[in-house]
Amino acid sequence: MKIDQYSRVASLLHWFIGIALLAQISFGYLLDDLAPRGTPSRGTVINLHKSVGIVLGLLILLRLLWRLRHAPPAWPSSMSAVQRRAAQLGHVALYVCMVVMPLSGYVASNFSKHGVKFFGLALRPWGADLPAVYKVFNGLHEITALLFTALVVGHVLMALKHALLDRDGVFKRMSPWSSQ
Repeated sequence: MKIDQYSRVASLLHWFIGIALLAQISFGYLLDDLAPRGTPSRGTVINLHKSVGIVLGLLILLRLLWRLRHAPPAWPSSMSAVQRRAAQLGHVALYVCMVVMPLSGYVASNFSKHGVKFFGLALRPWGADLPAVYKVFNGLHEITALLFTALVVGHVLMALKHALLDRDGVFKRMSPWSSQ
């Protein structure tokens, strides 16, 4: 069966950013274990998380721009209209989280006395030290991370369902290793 596939660029961006985001989210969940509050290493670890987040945010923007300029392949005819709509909504939710999560973390940091150090280079904050504003954006950052984690679990489970149970070619659409 011939299947329509995403381009190699789209596939590579998907897999690289997906794996990097999983690592970054895990890193975020482990921040307090890696560098408890009040310890000398806390600032270094937090700023590494911020620096990687900025890089990922830029890569996510690149991916989003690529996606907006390149139409995805058609869904297989074996998928019902309900499945297609659910997949579309799931993908939109993933993209929203991929944009909101790093952006809210960055904005929060700009309303903190600590600001952002990008791989050691202090970036000039564009906001005042406003703990209440920081709390709102950092809370949004944390909630988005939880929602994104749940969406990723659903995304992976659905991909595995298509690969192992349905065997309908949906999983192969995003493979950078199959023939294009």
